[in-house]
Amino acid sequence: MTTTPTLPISVGAKKRVVVAGTAFGRIYLEGVASAPETFVLAGILARGSAYSRDCATRYGVPLYTAVEQVPDNTDIACVVVRSGATGGPGADIARALLERGIHVLQEHPVHASEITACLVAARRGGAAYAINTLYPNLRPIRQFLAVAEYLRTRQRLQFIDAACNSQVAYPLLDILGRAVGNLRPWFFFDCAPPAGTSRSAASQPYHSLYAVIGDVPLTLRVQNQVHPEDPDNHSFLMHRISIGCDAGVLSLADTHGPVLWNARMHSPRDPTGRLLLSGPGTERLAVPSTAILGDPQTRSYHDVFARTWPEAIAVALRDLCADIDDPARRVKSGQWGLNVSLAWRDLTARIGLPELIRPETPQPLPLAELQAAARSIRPDTARITSNERQPTTGVQ
Repeated sequence: MTTTPTLPISVGAKKRVVVAGTAFGRIYLEGVASAPETFVLAGILARGSAYSRDCATRYGVPLYTAVEQVPDNTDIACVVVRSGATGGPGADIARALLERGIHVLQEHPVHASEITACLVAARRGGAAYAINTLYPNLRPIRQFLAVAEYLRTRQRLQFIDAACNSQVAYPLLDILGRAVGNLRPWFFFDCAPPAGTSRSAASQPYHSLYAVIGDVPLTLRVQNQVHPEDPDNHSFLMHRISIGCDAGVLSLADTHGPVLWNARMHSPRDPTGRLLLSGPGTERLAVPSTAILGDPQTRSYHDVFARTWPEAIAVALRDLCADIDDPARRVKSGQWGLNVSLAWRDLTARIGLPELIRPETPQPLPLAELQAAARSIRPDTARITSNERQPTTGVQ
């Protein structure tokens, strides 16, 4: 079934892209549209619902309702259909396309066994195959990863502290592996409440673990809860990450930024053993205690869905194009994707099935009122100099 005639084979150097799925696939459709210099949407593969038909009409492309209908001249297929990890046929669709030599970018999560089967199909079809975890390609997280790379080339990373919802634990592991430069070795150790803990203390929303990622110690908190009828909502947060080194702590305040740098407080002592708080030798104390790195302003969720996420899809597609042009890269991309899935398997085995919750719709708080509450704390108008009064630190 098609809604418009098939597009001509030749579109210059642009890659012809078919998107399979129109639920989260909506973001992929916008991602392809956001990079018209590189990609052209060549069709939509879906079951044929009214929404899918409307999508095909709006984008002016054919609607295919079977994998066999996807033209052989398709360069890339974005498979945004649930795989076996979430009870869908996504991996089967990806494998069928790869066998035909069509390069595939598949949305996570995907079981390791399915990834292995797709990699075999990709080799047979001479195609590139990659798993897209989306979040590492968001602009704020790319900024975070760029600074993390800078840190680890200069100092040893001492620790990671991270929190997430179980729905986005898979991409969290991808982010952490990229931040420290490797996923292996990884380990997860449960931190269960001690016996006899009160019920209220034991039923906390976050499951805490000690872990190791890429040989860096990790403390991890996972909100392992899900609303069965509304699984995409009710997360307290998506991702929050801090990475420490000798010079300070790099933090991702939220999945969508900002990126923060906390310079480590360190001061020399005078001959009496007291910390020097000013003067010669304390130049490192002149930097802000916390600085915003990268973009100073975060986007609204409207802009996140309309711009930030589609931009990340375009980044993932360009990375896939690099794999297409360089077959040696495909091996590394495949191994990385497999390792992320294996680490996710070990993590989910440790935390177990999510707790089913059915909370009410959360009520928002007006930003202006939150800002007013913060502004209600007035600055101290007392003017003192360092000679009149030295602040105390509790250290003698």
